[in-house]
Amino acid sequence: MRCPNCLKQDTKVIDSRNLQDGDHVRRRRKCESCEHRFTTYEKTEAILPAVLKRDGRSEPFNRKKISGGLRKACQKRPINISEIETIIDDLESHMIQSGLKDFPSENIGQYLMRTLNEKDQVAYVRFASFYWNFDNVQSFISDLSKKTNELNTTVSNQTN
Repeated sequence: MRCPNCLKQDTKVIDSRNLQDGDHVRRRRKCESCEHRFTTYEKTEAILPAVLKRDGRSEPFNRKKISGGLRKACQKRPINISEIETIIDDLESHMIQSGLKDFPSENIGQYLMRTLNEKDQVAYVRFASFYWNFDNVQSFISDLSKKTNELNTTVSNQTN
């Protein structure tokens, strides 16, 4: 690891700690040349499946895109940034555990809708409004009721 102070490669690890249930490692390092101390973080790189779009296209998973949508939906709501990051981490784990090469975007949307419905109803409705891409208020209200009932039925069937 290169020292951020003198840019030399001679650094040694003086302390390592697991963070976040062992998913991350925090390392304290010391430069052998200038004795500058600094911290690095390591995370296992996961190979995520591609996202299969409704039109049949496949594209790489884009964490920033998901984060942006969730941040908009949760704006001025009691869901903080770290909770949003946890939701996305859990989604990524779910995608990896599925074993699928191409993960349907519809499944991503349903997962996020289910999670938001459990955490905050207003954030859920906000996310639904741009996820389902409604044309008018009447169709939004009727479809929201219908789809929320379907979502709740799916959740109760999965827990039984």
